[in-house]
Amino acid sequence: MSSILEFQNITKRFGDVTAVDNVSFSIKNGEFFSLLGSSGCGKTTLLRIAAGFEKPDSGRVILNGEDITDLPPNKRPVNTVFQNYALFPHLSVWDNIAFGLNVKKKSSEFIDQEVHKMLQLIQMEEHAHKRPNQISGGQKQRVAIARALVNHPSLLLLDEPLSALDLKLRQKMLMEIDLIHDEVGIIFLFVTHDQTEAMAVSDRIAVMHHGKVEQIGSPMELYEAPKSSFVAAFIGDTNFLDGKVIKKISEEYSLLNIDGLSTNVRCYNDKKIRIGELIHMSIRPEKIHISREQPDNPDINVLQGVVEDIIYKGDHTKFWVRVDDVRLSILKPNSRFILDLSTITWGEQVWIWWHEDDSYMLERYSETDTNLTELPSETIGEAEFVEVEEHE
Repeated sequence: MSSILEFQNITKRFGDVTAVDNVSFSIKNGEFFSLLGSSGCGKTTLLRIAAGFEKPDSGRVILNGEDITDLPPNKRPVNTVFQNYALFPHLSVWDNIAFGLNVKKKSSEFIDQEVHKMLQLIQMEEHAHKRPNQISGGQKQRVAIARALVNHPSLLLLDEPLSALDLKLRQKMLMEIDLIHDEVGIIFLFVTHDQTEAMAVSDRIAVMHHGKVEQIGSPMELYEAPKSSFVAAFIGDTNFLDGKVIKKISEEYSLLNIDGLSTNVRCYNDKKIRIGELIHMSIRPEKIHISREQPDNPDINVLQGVVEDIIYKGDHTKFWVRVDDVRLSILKPNSRFILDLSTITWGEQVWIWWHEDDSYMLERYSETDTNLTELPSETIGEAEFVEVEEHE
């Protein structure tokens, strides 16, 4: 697929604050692309620049090969769906969807045909003559999407479109938006602070932080192979362990001395971090196994510890295990009927282990990056930050 939307060296400042800092990337035709980050990271500013509501201080926006940086919003083949729906309260669902086509003075026959298509797409034919105050929040959001799509834009911008809905409705609407995207096949540029939303529907995600793009990739790439500690902490739950490389085992693997652990661990080293360098090691809770029995496998890291806390969550159980001076979170799926099993309990000595391929070496956080208040509320308390003194 060819690139259809390009941000070229976009910078935008508001007074002394740099909201977007020299950002460049492109989006392919038909992609569902998300801008993900916490408040103030620059994602909404970038979306507003694409829409024409903000003009960058420097850089260009290219759409379908045309420089649209200086075009006003109404001259761009772009439509936006806002958080608050922005429907006209005095117009019916039908007339809200038809509004843009009426402004363009399209024929009545054409308008009837296009609005009917949109009503079918959002499955709201029976609500066509209701007003916004007579339909639910999720239905209002569908109408807002239909009103934007009826103009056949090259690009649909979605600015936190689900934030006003409750959890169950958000989940339902997310799947509906994804189905609509599959049906119309244009670029959807989706802005959200919610990693779960972005992971569920995106072909690719740009994780933003302090006005910069930390990493762009598929949901799987971001989760399994984060390129920075910020991305590892922001996307899902992880354990961070500080340490340094003490030995090269092979071209791909190194031995690490982890602060607070008496046992050295093996780790995949795709970044070619050298002996003596300080690192963060990231290991996802579901990658760690837990058992009363000691495993026997030369390719895994094996540690012994004590269970300090347990949370049963139905489909899985989360354990916190103390190993020497380090506390690790572990996620164990409940794939069997556990009432018939002898389950691990508080205070038990257990063995934990993970494969050397499943841990990941990253650069150390800077002091500003370790500020957990910058992460979304659903992330705070998930990442395990192990604070121990560094070995010089």
